[in-house]
Amino acid sequence: MSLASEIREQPAVLERLLRQQAGPARAIAAAWRRQAPPFVFIAARGSSDNAALYAKYLWGARNGTVVALAPPSLFTLYGAPPRLSRALVVGISQSGRSPDIVSVLAEGRRQGALTLAITNDPASPLAAQADLVLDTGTGPELSIAATKTYTAQLLAIAMLSTALAEDAGQAAELERAPALIEQTLLLDGAIASAAPAHRDMTQCAVLGRGYNFATAYEWALKLKEIAYVVAEPYSSADFRHGPMAIVDRDFPVLAVAPGGAAFEDVMALLERLGRERRLRLVTLSDQDRALGLAQTPLRLPACPEWLSPLVAAVPAQLFCYHLARAKGIDPEAPRGLTKVTETW
Repeated sequence: MSLASEIREQPAVLERLLRQQAGPARAIAAAWRRQAPPFVFIAARGSSDNAALYAKYLWGARNGTVVALAPPSLFTLYGAPPRLSRALVVGISQSGRSPDIVSVLAEGRRQGALTLAITNDPASPLAAQADLVLDTGTGPELSIAATKTYTAQLLAIAMLSTALAEDAGQAAELERAPALIEQTLLLDGAIASAAPAHRDMTQCAVLGRGYNFATAYEWALKLKEIAYVVAEPYSSADFRHGPMAIVDRDFPVLAVAPGGAAFEDVMALLERLGRERRLRLVTLSDQDRALGLAQTPLRLPACPEWLSPLVAAVPAQLFCYHLARAKGIDPEAPRGLTKVTETW
C-alpha cells in the first residue's frame, strides 16, 4: 500500500462509509436533537483539526450550530477545562490514541456532557470515552500523510449534518461524493505533468474561504509534510489584513476557489494580486474565470459548495505527491514523522 494507492482508494472508501454508517449517523443525529446542546466543542489535531474546521463551517451554516474548536492544552498542561456539561463534545482522530484529544472527551464525560468520537478505530481509547461513535471504517492507512482518513472524516461530518437536517435534497447531493472524487482522480496525469514546473517552490501562501478554509489548511499541511514547502494557509479575507505584503513577482499562491458564496471574494483577491504582483498561481476551481488566471489551472467537477472540500482535497493531495517526487523527495517517508503522533 502506497500513498498514491491510498489516494486512489478514496472513492471506494467513501462509498463504503455512506453505505455502512448511514444508520449510525441517523442514530447519532437523533441523540443530538434530543440533547439539544447549545454548542459543540471539537477536539482534534493535524489533518483531523482541519476536518474540525470544516465542521465548524458546515454545522454552523447548515445546522445553525455554534461550534468551538477545543484548545487541548487547557485540559492537559493547564488543568483548566471550560464548563462543558451542556455541550456536545466531539473528538476527531484517525487513530483515537492521542492522549490530549482523549482527555477532552474524558473531561466532557466527567462533567456530564454528551460525547462523540469520529475515528477509524472504534476500539480506541477515544471511542472508549464516547457515548456515541461514528466509525469512518477506512481500513488501515499505512502512509504517514493522511489522505483517505481525512476525506472520510469530512464525509462523516457531512453525513451527520445531513442526518441532523433531515434534508432529502442534501442527502441526494451527498450520495454523489464518491463519483465526484472519482472524477477528480482523472486530473492525476495533468498534475504529474505540471508539478516539475514548481520543483523550486520552497514557500507559498494557500488561500481559501468559507467551507474551503479547511482545504487551504489541509493543502498547506500536506505541502509541509511531504514536499517540505513552507506553506501558510489564509482566508482570502485575512490575507488582505497584512499577509498579502509577502507576495512579490512570481511568488507562489495556491488557491481553492470553487463556485459558491465565497467565490467572488477569493476571485477579487486573485485578480488584484495578478494585476499588481504577477504571482505564480495554482488554482483548484470549477469556474472559468479563476482557472483563466492560473499558470496551473486544475478543474474541479461542479458540485454544491458545501461538498467542495471533499472534492478539492484529492487534487490537492495529488499536487503534493507529485511535487515531492519532482523535488526528489520520497513522499512515503517524510523526515521526522510517524503515523501516530501522541501529544499531551
